Amino acid sequence: MFTFSLTFIRHGETQYNRDKLLQGQGVDTVLSETGLRQAEAVGLYLRDLTFNSVFVSNLQRACQTAELILRNNTHCSGTEMVLDSLLRERSFGVAEGRPKEDLKNMANAAGQSSRDYTPPGGETLDQVRLRFKKFLKVLFQRMLDDHSSGRSCAAGATEAGAAGNGTAAAAAAAGLPDDGLQGVSFHALVVSHGAYIRVAIRHLVEDLECSLPLGAKMSQVFSPCPNTGISRFVLTLSQARSGPVLSAARCVFTNRKDHLENLKAAE
Repeated sequence: MFTFSLTFIRHGETQYNRDKLLQGQGVDTVLSETGLRQAEAVGLYLRDLTFNSVFVSNLQRACQTAELILRNNTHCSGTEMVLDSLLRERSFGVAEGRPKEDLKNMANAAGQSSRDYTPPGGETLDQVRLRFKKFLKVLFQRMLDDHSSGRSCAAGATEAGAAGNGTAAAAAAAGLPDDGLQGVSFHALVVSHGAYIRVAIRHLVEDLECSLPLGAKMSQVFSPCPNTGISRFVLTLSQARSGPVLSAARCVFTNRKDHLENLKAAE
């Protein structure tokens, strides 16, 4: 049995985000000035956490965000980023580059909600979920390999009681950068995109039956992730002949944005 944490971060704001335009995969924009400040802020918020592995969407807005997070980190400034196309944003086909309102109108015309609607040439939610499942398979093997080679970076941590630990789950309410990490010595960081992370969280909670923090409301768990919003899970793996198998999963928090409060005050 091996336990590790998985922290998701959405990229910082782009001008397309500010203008409420769809980006998807075909529009590969960089961070806005606000987005750069957000990435700096989340990097400073997490500066004392050590990530053993860092996986990043290969789109510019995610890469820039991850670079700033690592640059501000006390322990991981030289950590290699693994760029992975499996972490790209959902493709919105013909709707990319257009106002989000256009997507809503297209969905209404088709008698569907904006979230469930797939524009021509775009990805269905099931296709995005399949990409995430493929990524999880890669992640699980990488984390087990790292564990076998002894690549632990968190001094003094142990794995005892990491999954299903009621005390750790309750501590998430404290709003601290290391919430849920008590007893966990391996950590993975994933920097990706809003729609993708929302699908990933649904898969972990609905399909993999991840437990939720006490008193958590589903509306909050599945709410849209803000730019540089943070979500964290603690996962336990066991090794089977077919490969790594998920034995237990716990959600610590989703869509946290404490690090942005000072930025809002400054604006």
